Amino acid sequence: MLETIEIQILRKVSKARRGSLFFIDSFQSLGSAEAVRKALERLVKKEELKRVSQGIYYRPEMNATIGPLTPGIEAIAQAIALRDKARIVPASAYALNQLGLSTQVPLNLVYLTDGVARKVKIGKRSITFKKASPKNLAAIGEISSLVIQALKAIGKSQITEQEIKKVQELLQKEKPHHLQHDYILAPEWIRKIFQPIISLKR
Repeated sequence: MLETIEIQILRKVSKARRGSLFFIDSFQSLGSAEAVRKALERLVKKEELKRVSQGIYYRPEMNATIGPLTPGIEAIAQAIALRDKARIVPASAYALNQLGLSTQVPLNLVYLTDGVARKVKIGKRSITFKKASPKNLAAIGEISSLVIQALKAIGKSQITEQEIKKVQELLQKEKPHHLQHDYILAPEWIRKIFQPIISLKR
């Protein structure tokens, strides 16, 4: 007897660690998109899977106290980028928060991407992917790429000496090769902020 799509999906997700994210595309070899979607919805009703947004599902990770744990919104953004084979870079208020330049946790995470521009609702929060030029995504440093985006969000005329000191302290933790690479890509006014750290790393 041929196995149903539902059973095949369940077998596949059961092999993944709990908390793993899945998309309709994850099961495209099992049947049409509509058939897969219906099978996924049946699995949601049976509580084998949970849905975090349209077309995005996860295998629940259970906590004895609070019940099923929902994947973090950053993990969801990374999973979408991996599925789309796209690069993403945190931007705007999210970049500021990631660096500790702002204590405000943005409800709407904004990423620059070379993939498709879109907005994904995750409960009361959302992820916005903004199409960007290749140059804006070419930075390779984990810290220096965030610094560039954070400084752009603040603006040349608005940045304070305290903020400059803070990002320079952070840049000292960046790998020298990554720092040199990203320094060349940065706008001139941001390069001036990088310069003292570039000199220290030589």
